[in-house]
Amino acid sequence: MFGILTEKFQNLFSSLAGKKTLTEENVSDAVRQVRLALLDADVNYSVVSQFIKKVKEKSLGDSVLKSVSPGQYFTKIVHDELIELMGSQEEPLLLRGSPAVVMLCGLQGAGKTTQCAKLAYYLLQKDKQKKILLAACDLQRPAAVEQLKRLGEQIGVVVFSIDAEKDPIKVATLALEKAKKESFDVLIVDTAGRLHVDEELMAQLEKLKKILQPCETLFVASSQTGQDAVKTAQEFDTKICITGTILTMLDGSSRAGAAISIREITKKPLKFEGIGEKVADLQPFNPQSMADRILGMGDVINLVRKSQEHFNEEEDKEMEKKLLKASFTYGDYLKALSKMKKMGSFKSILKMIPGMPALDGIEIDEKEMSGVEAIILSMTAKEREEKVELVPSRRRRIAAGSGTSIDDVNRLVKKFKRMKQFFKDMPSLKKQMSKGAGNKESFLWR
Repeated sequence: MFGILTEKFQNLFSSLAGKKTLTEENVSDAVRQVRLALLDADVNYSVVSQFIKKVKEKSLGDSVLKSVSPGQYFTKIVHDELIELMGSQEEPLLLRGSPAVVMLCGLQGAGKTTQCAKLAYYLLQKDKQKKILLAACDLQRPAAVEQLKRLGEQIGVVVFSIDAEKDPIKVATLALEKAKKESFDVLIVDTAGRLHVDEELMAQLEKLKKILQPCETLFVASSQTGQDAVKTAQEFDTKICITGTILTMLDGSSRAGAAISIREITKKPLKFEGIGEKVADLQPFNPQSMADRILGMGDVINLVRKSQEHFNEEEDKEMEKKLLKASFTYGDYLKALSKMKKMGSFKSILKMIPGMPALDGIEIDEKEMSGVEAIILSMTAKEREEKVELVPSRRRRIAAGSGTSIDDVNRLVKKFKRMKQFFKDMPSLKKQMSKGAGNKESFLWR
């Protein structure tokens, strides 16, 4: 996600790994490199200056524990300060009123319309009974209304619009009336943007806010624009007083400037982040998760969150037992593959695991994984549960039934045996997993 910045941090931490102690000289060199890395990532200059000051003070102000290397200690300081800078903890969406009104605003091209649908979908996943209304008040951009209607239909949410209407104030007023009259729980309002901040845009948003009295006014910022997004957020906050930010396009090669700077400059929390193009690709912004990703430490928080959505507690315990005993079967593997696919692409999941190598440039063949599913589905019940030996004749039949080759089947069998052997040969891993039994933060076995 933050390729170059992450690489610079990892190189820096590696260079400190061999140091016996943190001295004024090596700390000064390290913070200079941190400063250059952050500025290159388009982080606000004043934010960088304050950040560097705190890191240097803490690096030289405390004695390093004997059990921790100077490199690890400096990494922890940078990590902790990044978390503090981005808000310390998740900030929930505050839904108050009947209906609770959420208004999204921002410049054209930031993805406001898509985020409206994503937010509605997110709320529905939390509570299937929640009644949500989307209001199409972006009457400036051609096809914005049709886009919201299409997205609303996709997620099963009602969209309020008025054909050929040019006045967003009228649309918002009637949408609010409908929401109250028909007992909607939440009204999410899409608004118009411009290519730049202007008086007309702000005057329109001020009127909308006065009518709607939203409990949340969320600024939608594209992470691709870096520090420009921060400046724009500040202008919007000054004019209409935003309550938080949704940071979009974090699935691309973002420079991290907006993610790191925007909360400190606006003093308003980052509430959500858009991580892809699908309606399900919206998640709460978690400062620790973001700090982990920036420093190349994976993303345990969202990995656990995703796994908890698709794996229940009973399945968790059963799978853990099988992994500890290396007794899992092809059938178990098939179930795991199916649930992992719902969590996202295999490449995105692997990137969340701490200690995994950088995967940029390495292609994970999703078609190959589909081939694995087809092979297992072509097995008999006894073959999947390993109650019979997969002799050559059986492998030929499985290959023919799955539309794959005998070599594909042989590769899967070989990999599966290697995987089981891996767990048999890892007593230390077994102990670690045993200690984590029942702990919802334990994710290695998922």
